[in-house]
Amino acid sequence: MNFKHDIIIVGAGIAGLRAAVECVGKADVAVVSKVFPTRSHSCAAQGGIAASIGNEEEDHWEWHMFDTVKGSDYLADQDAVEIMAKDAPRAIYELEHMGVPFSRNAEGKIAQRNFGGHTRDYGKAPVKRACHASDRTGRVSMDTLYEQCMYHKVKFYSEHYVLSLVIDEGRCAGLVTYDLPKGELNFLAAKAVLLATGGCGRIYKTTSNSFATTGDGFNLAYQAGIPLEDMEFVQFHPTGLYPLGILVSEAARGEGGILRNRLGERFMERYAPTVKDLAPRDIVSRAILTEIREGRGIDGKDYVYLDLTHLGEDRILKKLWEITSFVKIYLGIDPVCEPIPVQPTCHYIMGGIPTDINGRVLMDEKGTVARGLYATGECACVSVHGANRLGCNSLLDLLVFGRRSGLAMMDEIPQHANHPLTFDPLKMPAEKIEGLLKREGTEKIDEIRRSMQSLMMEHCSSFRNEGSLEKGIEDIRSLKERYKNIGIKNKGKFFNYELMEAIELDHQLDISVVILLSALYRKESRGAHFREDFPARDEQDYLKHTLAFQTPEGSEIRYKPVNITRFQPEARRY
Repeated sequence: MNFKHDIIIVGAGIAGLRAAVECVGKADVAVVSKVFPTRSHSCAAQGGIAASIGNEEEDHWEWHMFDTVKGSDYLADQDAVEIMAKDAPRAIYELEHMGVPFSRNAEGKIAQRNFGGHTRDYGKAPVKRACHASDRTGRVSMDTLYEQCMYHKVKFYSEHYVLSLVIDEGRCAGLVTYDLPKGELNFLAAKAVLLATGGCGRIYKTTSNSFATTGDGFNLAYQAGIPLEDMEFVQFHPTGLYPLGILVSEAARGEGGILRNRLGERFMERYAPTVKDLAPRDIVSRAILTEIREGRGIDGKDYVYLDLTHLGEDRILKKLWEITSFVKIYLGIDPVCEPIPVQPTCHYIMGGIPTDINGRVLMDEKGTVARGLYATGECACVSVHGANRLGCNSLLDLLVFGRRSGLAMMDEIPQHANHPLTFDPLKMPAEKIEGLLKREGTEKIDEIRRSMQSLMMEHCSSFRNEGSLEKGIEDIRSLKERYKNIGIKNKGKFFNYELMEAIELDHQLDISVVILLSALYRKESRGAHFREDFPARDEQDYLKHTLAFQTPEGSEIRYKPVNITRFQPEARRY
């Protein structure tokens, strides 16, 4: 079937919904989501949103910008960071006026708390900058934006899997979806398409990401000739529940939680003597893994303790209710009385589809714009996070650049009309679906996926080296060969999740190779990318963004410069 809209947004998380809210009433807007919208992964965000509103203590956007750039290990584009830091207070008050129930301080103002890497006076001491709604900030923010979309009658295509972007005569003219409940293919024509599809954490064995975060948006763009930027920078959050990987928000340390090894030591004093447990995530993750490597893990196992017991029951239940609930449900531990076993867990992709500050997708290192195509949120790389994202900057990124993408699309669509295509957009996706359904191979999707996840953890997590990365690339390519021999038992078309998992796995394998290759070519250590064979940061050769292009011969790596405006690179001391 064919449908037409002015703007189609792929992804119903906070970035996509914020863009939709900006466009409703001014254009015909539709949102496509492979899950029911309120199950999008943005709801898992716990800790808060960074903004220098100064409700608890003095703060300034310049300090926020400095912390973001320093935290990024100076790979963030500083023009984009300045926009985000300046716009943060407006974004917070806008959410408040929409109805987000932020936690309040004694004066009735929006409460703020400490978070890793957020400081006053350009690094002199921690500052309370994280605006939060207890530890459910993502959940309430997404629900509020969804309510706004429903009120304005935004059209939702729920449980629709995007199979391809439709590029005609050099312009994105829409997309093809698979309607899971009906088992039908649809062509959705649009004057502008926005990708807001989230991350790809599910390529790793241990991750805080939901099952839907399989990197579809990355690979849809990659297959359409768009490069992927800085994909080697994969953030491991220091505190995932052992052994599940479920997130224990940085809010726990922001409220005063302490990381301890088997000796009971507050070991972060060795690695970040000024801010200790509130150091940036890449530093804390490597510190935990170093403690484990050196035999100071708990009972000789691969975890340490996050100790909240000294905070008291009232504070824990008031400020960290959701975390407490998770720990009780999944581990049978009461954080009021016992420390929480934690280990680093794959959490966030700093890289993604290259965009400018208004969400327009860029096709090369020269900044050529892909007409009609936009991206925002975790699947995009405007690059405000560089080599390492600070906590609470993720939701802020979604809000600021989701809105800016909406504004940019509204400016563009009057210049274009829906023209008849020069080809049938449903032909190739239909052939792909039929080809998958006819497969009678012996390989199982789940076995290949599990092997991929284990390989990525082994070869491309917090510590990396040339030999391991090369082995990872070889092994993933072997899995891609095995994938050609998969068999699909469910031959039906209605709610065929096995078919969708096959398509997702294809995306995941491609993205895994891009991440490994990007990491192999960056012969330095910067932020979340730590090369044991190149442990120093190299400003002369690698103060630049990686771009991975798909070619007939395989991935090609190129580079483009970092935009530096205010802060020159210096050593990261915390």
